Amino acid sequence: MSHAPLTLLLGWSAVAIGVVGTRSQFRRICTRGVAGVSIATWTLFVLMGCFWMSYGFVAHSWQVSMGSALAAPWQLAILVRLKVWEHASIVARSVAAFLACCVVPTVLFGWAGGVLGTGVAMTINRAPQLIELIRQVDASGVSAGSWYLGVLGCSLWIIYYTGVHLWAALAATSAAGVANLAIALLTSGRHVQARRRLVAEQVFAS
Repeated sequence: MSHAPLTLLLGWSAVAIGVVGTRSQFRRICTRGVAGVSIATWTLFVLMGCFWMSYGFVAHSWQVSMGSALAAPWQLAILVRLKVWEHASIVARSVAAFLACCVVPTVLFGWAGGVLGTGVAMTINRAPQLIELIRQVDASGVSAGSWYLGVLGCSLWIIYYTGVHLWAALAATSAAGVANLAIALLTSGRHVQARRRLVAEQVFAS
């Protein structure tokens, strides 16, 4: 199956943006710590990455498979920084959500059902990060830039899926893009608040 060169280019651009965004989050964790970063969200990222790699193979899309494969090392590195092995209950819930939303629908309804279920999982996946940002004033470990890149990446994926007629993937990615935008905006707000507190503390100290 052949597609327009521009469609393929947009797909590879989305792959690159996804990798850059994940690497950006990893670097921020290394420099600022893990405050505000959700273990559940990043655990599900890894699990769903395995699904998308498999789906890309079935759908004959190198872009879909490589988008997850190239980001996987950085996602795993983030989980190591989060010391995921110390949070077995969170990991167990994430695995259960992945099985319920991704694996079971695929078995029952085929890949289209699995992809739509993954759309639900991708949206739910962002919920722990949103909750973490709402609960914690300190969001220094969360990279707003990586989430804005995620929004851009989702936009490019939407155009790509339209060009290659993968409608279930388009619906799933659209939902994830909206959730990415919500996280990016909330993170930006937390960072602005942190800067204001720092300025106020400096003025008070002087």
